[in-house]
Amino acid sequence: MHEPPDFDRFEDMMFLEPHGPDVYVGLSPRYPWGRVYGGQVVAQALQAAVHTVEERYKPHSLHGYFIRGGTSDEPIRFEVDRIRNGRSFVTRRVVARQSNGAIFNLSASFHVVEEGADVTARTMPAGVPQPDELPDETWSKLLERRRVPAEAVEGRTAVWIRVPGPRSDDPAMSHLALAYASDDVPFDAAASVHPERRPEMDHDPMFMGASLDHALWFHRDAPGDGWRLHLLEPMGYTGNRGLSFGQVYSTDGVHLASVAQEIMFRHLAEPRE
Repeated sequence: MHEPPDFDRFEDMMFLEPHGPDVYVGLSPRYPWGRVYGGQVVAQALQAAVHTVEERYKPHSLHGYFIRGGTSDEPIRFEVDRIRNGRSFVTRRVVARQSNGAIFNLSASFHVVEEGADVTARTMPAGVPQPDELPDETWSKLLERRRVPAEAVEGRTAVWIRVPGPRSDDPAMSHLALAYASDDVPFDAAASVHPERRPEMDHDPMFMGASLDHALWFHRDAPGDGWRLHLLEPMGYTGNRGLSFGQVYSTDGVHLASVAQEIMFRHLAEPRE
């Protein structure tokens, strides 16, 4: 067991130490809820994949499965498998492990930037309050957040998120910052449709939940240190599993990314202690 670091900069948390061919090790800060934040593992796994890809290839999508909760009391080992090296696309698989086994599995695809049509079919809702108009709900110095009132987004779940620190001229770090932030909102959106959930309680003891899988599609670049609106809506709930899907926008309404996540959300017979 080691003492978890207290990172002051996002870039420091994204530093991975090489441990042999295509193997990297990263560290985790301690989080208020105990387990490692899923977005951190997503971003670090993507970083491990980036280390094995030529700079001209940019991530365009990732798909991951949360296998078990991670702990901040030990490092995370990221093992990269070079699935395919193509002329236009590159594919990587990353398995994140700790002493109890695999905690996360990631597939990431990279694409050479190509010229072509640029069409936006989804637009940010009009009249959404800007971050400086909303109360602070920040839970980490590496992730600032401002929740948008539900009535402003027709009952959907919307949160402005900013990852302070990454240089605005570093596209690679911008992708990692977006991956890190993308896990913060989908769970709440998916859980919001459960008929017995009490929305006034952030952590309802009558429920046990966990993220199951996560998908992110990168559409356009934006400065890594800017505010982004994560706008999610629930798709449904069945078999104790919920699904949410949504979009990420810049402050000026540019559609930056799309995200989807499935969660497990069980209603308990007795409250958790």
